[in-house]
Amino acid sequence: MSVPDTHAGQPRKAAMAAWIGSALEYYDFFIYGSAAALIFPEVFFDESDPATATLLSLATFGVAYAARPVGALFLGHYGDRVGRKKIMVFTLILMGISTFLIGCLPTRDQVGTLAPVLLVLCRVLQGISAAGEQASANSMTLEHAPPHRRGFFTSFTLSGTQGGQLLATLVFIPIAALPEEQLMSWGWRVPFWMSVAVAVVGYVIRRKLDETPAFEQQAATEGVVRLPLAVLLREHWADVLRVIGGALVASVSTIFTVWALSYATSDSVGMDKSSMLWVGAVANLVALGAIPLWATLSDRIGRRPVFLAGAAGSAVTMFLYLWAISTGSYPLTLLLGIVAFGVVYSAANGVWPSFYGEMFSTRVRLSGMAIGTQIGFAVAGFAVTFAAQIAGPDGDDWSAVALFTAALCVPPVVAALSARETAKVPTEQLGERTAGQAPQPAKAAA
Repeated sequence: MSVPDTHAGQPRKAAMAAWIGSALEYYDFFIYGSAAALIFPEVFFDESDPATATLLSLATFGVAYAARPVGALFLGHYGDRVGRKKIMVFTLILMGISTFLIGCLPTRDQVGTLAPVLLVLCRVLQGISAAGEQASANSMTLEHAPPHRRGFFTSFTLSGTQGGQLLATLVFIPIAALPEEQLMSWGWRVPFWMSVAVAVVGYVIRRKLDETPAFEQQAATEGVVRLPLAVLLREHWADVLRVIGGALVASVSTIFTVWALSYATSDSVGMDKSSMLWVGAVANLVALGAIPLWATLSDRIGRRPVFLAGAAGSAVTMFLYLWAISTGSYPLTLLLGIVAFGVVYSAANGVWPSFYGEMFSTRVRLSGMAIGTQIGFAVAGFAVTFAAQIAGPDGDDWSAVALFTAALCVPPVVAALSARETAKVPTEQLGERTAGQAPQPAKAAA
């Protein structure tokens, strides 16, 4: 059963909408990471105990990841029932509002313990938004893409994520350079207030995108399932577990983005804040080029070998990156940051949108990707908090953090080794082998 070609020109439009929307959405998400490492310990927590303040601040970064599985259940369900486009628009608006509100929050000095409570609530809303963002954008691009280029087109979602992280870093570089008094009083709020423009631009872009032909055909023929989660767990439970394990590779990103930044600028190492932000900026710039190249390679040789290279390679290169920071050598840190995050991690990061999405059929694809990735990402989010504890009372045991990060790269390797290769499978046949048989009509399955 083939999908009629009534959406000419949509693959590129969908890819660009996914790129721009994800860039704007994850700009919001990642400015929080920079602020959690550099600003929030002093603004929202007890300054008399800097180590505990830092730990609590990094924990609030992880709170959004804890909220993401809950958001995935809700948004995945509706994304497979009402379509990918509506979820993409909703997540962008929710992220913009919650991020703007963070910039308006009172500090601990102003309202006491209410300040961190309000911060956590806003962070939860960010997490719910992010839960549906990538899964809906990935489903949109995969279902619009030509079968032989699904890896390339779906990689635009992750390129957008890296673009958002790059934008967030570039915004924070001049902010971090402000005099301390200005930085802690009003300067840190500016990047959060800019989310209003983020939401408006993203809304305009995504409102003009067509729904996918695969979803429209599913709705018009077999119909959508009433309970996608029930079908997902009955027919695709093994692949959900694979996606959960594979998603743990995101720990490399959170350790690189948040913990390593906090460690490098701590008293034990003493690197300049702006200089370290430039490491992230350059690494993300390299990733923007590396991600579509890795994805294109996966269209030729398969998803599994490229993903495996990224996951296993990240276990080694993150060890080297954290070692470079410990030496205090900025040129060495910059070089290995580019290699670890910009090149090697990009192999796994650029391929997982197609690799995971191809495990599921159209009727449960958004649910499968959302739930599987967000459970794995929840662990990755709190990896920063665990790393802060593992690093010891002085926060300088980088080797323990490196080993911890390497251990989190093992489940992604196992997930990839046990998965099927789907790069050459026609789009309309994706997910059929998961159940061991052709899918039953959706209405009967519901």
